[in-house]
Amino acid sequence: MSGHLDYEINKELGECYLFMGELDKAEEYYRKAVSSNGIHPDPYLGLATVAVQRGQLDDAILMYEKAHKIEPSDKSLSGIALIKMENGDKVEAFSMFVEAVKMNPENMVALFSLIRLGHELDRVADIVPYLKNCLEVDSNKHEVRYSLAGCYVCLEKKDEAREQLEALLEMDPNFDAASEMLATIQS
Repeated sequence: MSGHLDYEINKELGECYLFMGELDKAEEYYRKAVSSNGIHPDPYLGLATVAVQRGQLDDAILMYEKAHKIEPSDKSLSGIALIKMENGDKVEAFSMFVEAVKMNPENMVALFSLIRLGHELDRVADIVPYLKNCLEVDSNKHEVRYSLAGCYVCLEKKDEAREQLEALLEMDPNFDAASEMLATIQS
């Protein structure tokens, strides 16, 4: 049993040091967690984060891939996709972010990356369903609703855009960007 306790303690310490920005100490404890008990994705996700913060993207992608082999998750998918996006592999990143939001409709990193890539790759229509799925899970995600309205404007679906913006302003009357977008499409 002590092996599992060691694992938990080392993982927690890794997370604490990472949170405090002490990357060397975080790495040390994540590595201890990796070697202490069984096979868990979390320390590899931690080591990937450390590598990203150091700008070591090749190391980071290896760690994300190790985590992903152990237990595929929207976190590991998003991590790999973010690095692919950084490296200019936008099409591959897009499909990985799609996989991530299929696993977890509320993964904001994946969603907002999809929004960015959707516009860059001229695939705005493809991201609309994922924004709608997220709002079905939690209709109070105002940034997501605003982004959905923006997609509809791009797709020249003004009525759908207006509907989303009016719903948004009903929930949050002070969302100025939404008021501005509504004024633009009504003019």
